[in-house]
Amino acid sequence: VDGIEIYSMKIDSKVTSRFAHNVITSRAVNRGKVPKEVFFDVELPKTAFITNFSMTIDGVTYPGTIKEKEAAKKQYEKAVSRGQTAGLVKASGRKTEKFTVSVNIKAASKVTFELTYEELLKRQFGKYEMLIKVKPRQLVKDFEIEVNVFEPQGITELEAEGTFITNELQNTIKKTFSGKKGHISFKPTLNQQRTCANCSESVLDGDFTVRYDVKRTTPDNLQIVNGYFVHFFAPTNLPRLSKNIIFVLDTSGSMYGREMEQTKEALLKILDDIKEDDFFNLILFESEISTWKETLIKATPENLDEARKFVRHISADGMTNLHGGLMRGIDILNAAHKENLVPKRSASIIIMLTDGQPNVGVANTQEIEEAVKKAIDGRYTLYNLGFGSGVDYGFLERMALENKGLARRIYPDSDAALQLQGFYDEVSNPMLIDVELNYPENEISDLTTNSFKHFYDGSEIVVAGRFVDSNQNHLSVDVRGEAADDTLSYTAQQSAEQTAQAFQEQQYIFGEYIERLWAYLTIEQLLEKRITATGEEKENLTAQALALSLMYKFVTPLTSMVVTKPEENDNEEGIADKPTEGIAIFTIVLHLRSHLMCVVYAKLLLIVKLISIKPSFITKSYGQTSPLYHTYASQPTWYTSVDGDPHFIISVPQKKDAICFNINENPGMILNLINDPVTGITVNGELIGDKRVNSDAKIQNSYFGKLGIANKRLDVKLTVTPETITIQNGDEKTGFTWLDSVTLQQAGLTLIINKKKNLVLSMGSGASFVVVLHQVWKKHPLHQDFLGLYTLKSDKLSEQTHGLLGQFFRPIDFTILEIHPGSDPKKPDATMIVKNNELIVTRGWQKDYRRDPKHGVDIPCWFVHDNGAGLIDGVHTDYIVSSLF
Repeated sequence: VDGIEIYSMKIDSKVTSRFAHNVITSRAVNRGKVPKEVFFDVELPKTAFITNFSMTIDGVTYPGTIKEKEAAKKQYEKAVSRGQTAGLVKASGRKTEKFTVSVNIKAASKVTFELTYEELLKRQFGKYEMLIKVKPRQLVKDFEIEVNVFEPQGITELEAEGTFITNELQNTIKKTFSGKKGHISFKPTLNQQRTCANCSESVLDGDFTVRYDVKRTTPDNLQIVNGYFVHFFAPTNLPRLSKNIIFVLDTSGSMYGREMEQTKEALLKILDDIKEDDFFNLILFESEISTWKETLIKATPENLDEARKFVRHISADGMTNLHGGLMRGIDILNAAHKENLVPKRSASIIIMLTDGQPNVGVANTQEIEEAVKKAIDGRYTLYNLGFGSGVDYGFLERMALENKGLARRIYPDSDAALQLQGFYDEVSNPMLIDVELNYPENEISDLTTNSFKHFYDGSEIVVAGRFVDSNQNHLSVDVRGEAADDTLSYTAQQSAEQTAQAFQEQQYIFGEYIERLWAYLTIEQLLEKRITATGEEKENLTAQALALSLMYKFVTPLTSMVVTKPEENDNEEGIADKPTEGIAIFTIVLHLRSHLMCVVYAKLLLIVKLISIKPSFITKSYGQTSPLYHTYASQPTWYTSVDGDPHFIISVPQKKDAICFNINENPGMILNLINDPVTGITVNGELIGDKRVNSDAKIQNSYFGKLGIANKRLDVKLTVTPETITIQNGDEKTGFTWLDSVTLQQAGLTLIINKKKNLVLSMGSGASFVVVLHQVWKKHPLHQDFLGLYTLKSDKLSEQTHGLLGQFFRPIDFTILEIHPGSDPKKPDATMIVKNNELIVTRGWQKDYRRDPKHGVDIPCWFVHDNGAGLIDGVHTDYIVSSLF
């Protein structure tokens, strides 16, 4: 591509006892006559840790080094300030992160990139799964995926599939397994990679997935190597425990539409899967709390039919009383256990789904966390599902982890119902509760988590540890758990000799794999505990996780890999960080889809707040949660706006006052409101009039009926009318109506539509605008719907900004003299000195519709007559333009 040929790409995976060691090697050559930039671009599983990276250019190797994140950032903050470093790892999808590095190489030069990452494969639905993302973006002469699996227990099944595999490619997947070894290779020829016979595009674009399982003659597999052990626990043939499951569902207004329909679709399928010996209930929360039944109900066919009818009639409206919904669910579970309505040997689970944040009832997330933890008291497992990007994912994750569960993000795509159902399937078959794996305390140090609330069918529990005496060569473990019929209790034993016999095929084993597995699992669990910890405990967990990350060279959220490039490259260093779930979600759009859009339907509590607060105290915050607007309304602040008939309100903060003026022009005229040649942002508005001429009025009413907001740099145009909102990105158009609740993220732009109320637009420079929708009675004889525009963060625009509104983004001063009675006794006149002009002004009020779009709030101001003459630069007709863009 563009003179750069990737002539070789090899993905080499070695899996030993579920621990995968993957090396991606890519070789490219510059076929051009001038230096070119070469990109190495791969996607990795989110559960993986990068352990090594290097570039070799013309025989010289440039390695990546892993350092403490803060140290790495301090070392390179000068380069960051010059814009010369690159963040190399970004979230790129539901299950993957994207690693990107680029380097300039001379004509005819070659470069080899090598990236190593490791992960512990999790068992779900009875199989271990390894995901390999394939996307070379061009035909590659020598392309190969090779996977070697070594499992001392023996392999029972091994399969490989690709989302891009055609019938012809199916034969290129070679798969063999026998005893403890499995082998998969995929090596398509150049012609097999083509999308068609003479095409130069590659068909290799998607997921390549390897799945396998192992023989289980006993519930356990213990392995001891060089002073470390790992214990795999996955009993089979146990009777299924009955479960008590409470679904706590957000049915507030923001769930209206597709989200609610998908949730109902998933629930109906889940109800088909609930077993007759299970107990269940449905709790709905919006402003109020409602329940299907007052107690847990047995899942008889009759009760399930009744529940299906209830689900089909669920609708979305109101605000979000998350605390009330959860507490009602916990109370019902507590009562069921206290009154012995459910079997003693049963698993109790709460699954909560929300698309936003609490905003009625108890809205403080810390208070909710404390109340929920106290009410559950370790008895039940809480799973929190966050629908879309409007959720406070950090809050959901903390609350779930504190109650022995986990949080999962549900992506608002066409398959959201399948995502919801898929999560339920993972937890639908509990086999054991209160599982404990106990090892001799005096023999083991640094043990990973060894007690588990539930064990689900098809999963696996993994515990690893380090021996106090590194020469110890035997281990016994006491296993205990509550099964459906009785208590499971036994002792398992293993010796290092037995492990060594199982591992005779040394060529399959990489390094000290059990030690690295232990380190991986320990870091993963320390980082998880860190989420809910505070103070000194959090500091200690951080220090432990950091020390292990550095010792074993893992790129984790606490470390960075610094990539040093050849001196002739402008971009001398890059820092690769491990993203975290809360903050990585929007990077997808910024990093990968600069010309596309990602529409996310989300809770708009934040925008409801926005209408009622002071806008210049709105700040964008990036922390452990998704990017959200945090609001502080401690003192009055100032803004510039145009609304109504068009009423321009100019805030003058140093005077704690405002200046107003109207523009009276004919319907159809388009006025330039804001024009910034530096940022490329322009805002124009088209006037509309009343439905007919008002014979009683000297001056006819006019309003803004259409707004056009453009950013030339981003090649984005937003057209807003009282009916529709259209965003054009290059040649691509996306349309919404005011009935939608939408959060849209794309490179340099955020658009939030608050259904039937307003929209908030934030542009690349940080400038933000609020467009307020005014709806009048449809049968009104005169008036029609119109729009208002309010600017936030206007200081983010350049000093060269102009326009009817834009010229006032720079400070303006005025002096008021000779206040005297005017023609209206309630509105005195005065002389205003402004811009060296002496004007007669009138004290009056204009409407601010941010808080109340229907009635508005009176804002006192000095009114400048004659279309702002003497206040605005030039005359108002200078601002008439020929088109919206």
